[in-house]
Amino acid sequence: MLRRTFLKTLPAVSAAASAAVSAAAAEEVPVPVKLGFDTYSLRAFQWKGVQLLEYAANLKLDTIQFSSLDDYGGLDAANLQKVKDTAARLGIAIDSGMGCICESSKSFNTKGRPVREQLLEGLRVAKAVGATAMRCYMGSSDDRLGPLPIEAHMETTIKAFRQVRAEAQDLGVKIALENHSGDMQGREVKTIIEEAGKDYVAACLDTGNPIWCIEDPFVALEALAPYVVTTHVRDSVVFETANGAAGQWVALGDGNVDLSKFVRQFRRLCPKSSMQLEIITGRPPRPLPYLEADFWKAFPKMPAWEFARFVALAKSGRPFMGAMVIEDIPGQKLTVPVMQEALKEQQRIDLERSFEYARKKLNVGIGWRG
Repeated sequence: MLRRTFLKTLPAVSAAASAAVSAAAAEEVPVPVKLGFDTYSLRAFQWKGVQLLEYAANLKLDTIQFSSLDDYGGLDAANLQKVKDTAARLGIAIDSGMGCICESSKSFNTKGRPVREQLLEGLRVAKAVGATAMRCYMGSSDDRLGPLPIEAHMETTIKAFRQVRAEAQDLGVKIALENHSGDMQGREVKTIIEEAGKDYVAACLDTGNPIWCIEDPFVALEALAPYVVTTHVRDSVVFETANGAAGQWVALGDGNVDLSKFVRQFRRLCPKSSMQLEIITGRPPRPLPYLEADFWKAFPKMPAWEFARFVALAKSGRPFMGAMVIEDIPGQKLTVPVMQEALKEQQRIDLERSFEYARKKLNVGIGWRG
């Protein structure tokens, strides 16, 4: 109000100058972005419900995303009410989540209940804990090279969502579809949202998964921005190799994704969404051999201009040379107790130093400011 009054007293100031003052003021007072984490970041700890909320509160976070229904520690009404009450007392906003909801995907549990029942349970749990968004996903990169084209899985997902449209609207919970594990590029997720109904279907934007789809994270952001209600934010190293490129997920600040630019765009394009960190380290680099013809069987319709942006990202990076405990080695599993403990500490340390980076370098978060 004071700034407006001041400008009114200077009628000789040009419109361009006034716009510059407004832009400067906006830059000085950025849109507040809530900071939190997805519980998968600490999967080795096997914490549940209230434990996870207390951890978030101790770090002065604003939000949390329960990645799985199992993370609540029980879906009985009493426990869900306890989670809701604890979150309210601690000042932590909850985004809920569940798993695969595409019956044709290799990731779908065919031994479980019908997809409609699973979606309804997820929506009702979200409502019970006070969440307005419920994250879920279609599948994984395996679905891009299976017997069905990716469009068939997308259509199956749309049909599943339409089965619960009325209930989602009645509960006031949006289904937040994630671009998950290399299953879809941002443009494909956008198609599902718009075909199913953007009045009840939204996006959970993951900034690490586009790498598996040879997609620059900024391309995914630009495609999904109008629909983003929750996120999974992490950094990646992407670098060129002899037959294309490779990508590896790392803690914030360890990669070559321009996170400062990302946050600036995120504030402008997704002002109502929280920034949930999903830090996944402990995985080796993923080969992306786009110079081999067979690789393109998974992405036959990718526009050249989108691929060009990914190539530019790969040219800007180099392999991660820091220390890392690797847990996801094909055919092997960490069973040595000391290595399991090292993995737990790695998850905690990488998540917490990512919070520090988000606060000090990206100016994200509200509660930590006191």
